[in-house]
Amino acid sequence: MELWFDLASNYSYLTLMRIEPLAERAGVSVRWEPFLLGPVFEAFGWNSSPFVLQKEKGAYVWKDMERQAAKYGLPWRKPARFPQNTVHAVRVALSGRDEPWVRPFCRAMARANFAEDRDISSAEAVRKALASLGLPVEEILARAQAAEEKPRLRAQVQRAQALGIFGAPTFFVDGEMYWGNDRLEDALDAACAGASRP
Repeated sequence: MELWFDLASNYSYLTLMRIEPLAERAGVSVRWEPFLLGPVFEAFGWNSSPFVLQKEKGAYVWKDMERQAAKYGLPWRKPARFPQNTVHAVRVALSGRDEPWVRPFCRAMARANFAEDRDISSAEAVRKALASLGLPVEEILARAQAAEEKPRLRAQVQRAQALGIFGAPTFFVDGEMYWGNDRLEDALDAACAGASRP
């Protein structure tokens, strides 16, 4: 199963904090695919999140986030800055996508954004998150900022667009799309059903 997410996405926060134990219990391996929603929205002609552009939807979403976070027992604080620029953080996540530190790093950044209302847009914020996990900060940042890494993020966004992704989190199981944190369990069920077919 694939998980496509942006660290600027509030519903991605809910999924990032829940998916690992659920996937482990289901026996499903998950490939994490960090990307940026901003360019996807721009291709639709939007200059921000629809939660910002449509006042009524935004008011609903923030109330819904309170309810959903309480439902899952997750900390929640409405961010003062939304959506945040996550280019630095997503570039780091993408550069180490297959390494074990990426998942705790992504959770730390999402928690800082949506549970602690901290600015995660800067390289310094990324540096602090890496350091808090006891990781080799300079080594990771140097690799993420290397010239050969820079086109990867653009290519990742293009991949998301080619797949028809329009929001986050988005899951893919055998090429079928499931969109939204509330479809996480459905996607895991589908992955289990696919694995059990001969």
